[in-house]
Amino acid sequence: MTDAYIYDAARTPRGKGRPDGSLHEVTSLALSARLLNAVKERNGLEGHAVEDVIWGNVTQVKEQGGCLARSAVLASDLDERIPGLSINRFCASGMEAVNLAANQIKGGAGHAYIAGGVEMMGRVAMGSDGAAIAVDPSLAMKSYFVPQGISADIIATEYGFTREEADALALESQKRAAQAWEENRFAKSIVPVLDQNGLTILDRDEYMRPGTTADDLAKLRPAFKEMGEMMPGFDKVAMLKYPHLTHIDHIHHAGNSSGIVDGAAAVLIGSKEFGEAHGLKPRARIRATAKIGTDPTIMLTGPVPVTEKILKDSGMAIGDIDLFEVNEAFASVVLRFMQAFDVDHSKVNVNGGSIAMGHPLGATGAIIIGTLLDELERQDKQVGLATLCIASGMGAATIIERV
Repeated sequence: MTDAYIYDAARTPRGKGRPDGSLHEVTSLALSARLLNAVKERNGLEGHAVEDVIWGNVTQVKEQGGCLARSAVLASDLDERIPGLSINRFCASGMEAVNLAANQIKGGAGHAYIAGGVEMMGRVAMGSDGAAIAVDPSLAMKSYFVPQGISADIIATEYGFTREEADALALESQKRAAQAWEENRFAKSIVPVLDQNGLTILDRDEYMRPGTTADDLAKLRPAFKEMGEMMPGFDKVAMLKYPHLTHIDHIHHAGNSSGIVDGAAAVLIGSKEFGEAHGLKPRARIRATAKIGTDPTIMLTGPVPVTEKILKDSGMAIGDIDLFEVNEAFASVVLRFMQAFDVDHSKVNVNGGSIAMGHPLGATGAIIIGTLLDELERQDKQVGLATLCIASGMGAATIIERV
């Protein structure tokens, strides 16, 4: 079986996903094409150099509808003979694009791919696709559907995490992200967003709040308490599913949950022969990939069972992993991961995460793979694991190893 290697990882800075955000006037198509062009230029790709562009995005309506991957290829400087595939595995879409590309290469279906994703949350609102899991009673009632914020609070209740612990993790995310930017740790990956005149629109994650204090977080109201306890009363739905719970502790708020942002990320993946043909040196081998389905109500526990699965499938143990990227969808997700595997926080999300910098849904999975690779190189470590929780109850993971 052919090995799949990472040759490049790039991302745009994440813009505030709202009208005053720097990327609000930039379309999903334009941002995607910008990133594809950057990968092409950075690696000297000419002609039909890659087999396909696999592009994840979650809310596939309006400008993110159709086959955005193919539209992005045509809008970019890539050869028109390169096709495009749009995929959706909710928050893991960018990671699944990378994993799918890697496994295509391993199976002999092409020598190289560009994989990643985009989400312009300020332009295409989350939930505007009217997904059946949330709005079709025949499925929502059967699966005991609750919004993700309620799910995060269920995790906190079930596993005993306090508001203070969640806030401490959020504060550390802000601190680490600020330090990472101050020390230019993202420099290898960042592709500034330019306007049509070549002027820089955004060259730095703008959602960060480095001046955040513990007192600031303590003043924030729980974001999901009213929808849980009052109308529409999702706490009652949760307790129907989990009758051993007598209440739900609502510990999450805007400061310890991931931010709504715009952004895109791409990874260039290829075989050894591809690198040799193009004069490129591989940075890491994609050692293993995994995905799994989980309880759709508590929903966000996927990083634990999918990590157990990927380790078992690859004959590894948690101690074989040097660094971890666990998407900070909500603080309780990361707290649960560290609790389950007894992993020290010093090895997890070394440069902060989505609480500090934001979570552009379709792109985040590819972002954290790139961040993990950059940090492995910076610390001269060898093996890293990236994982995400996923809406409706799933988990995805990727293990990379430097070469």
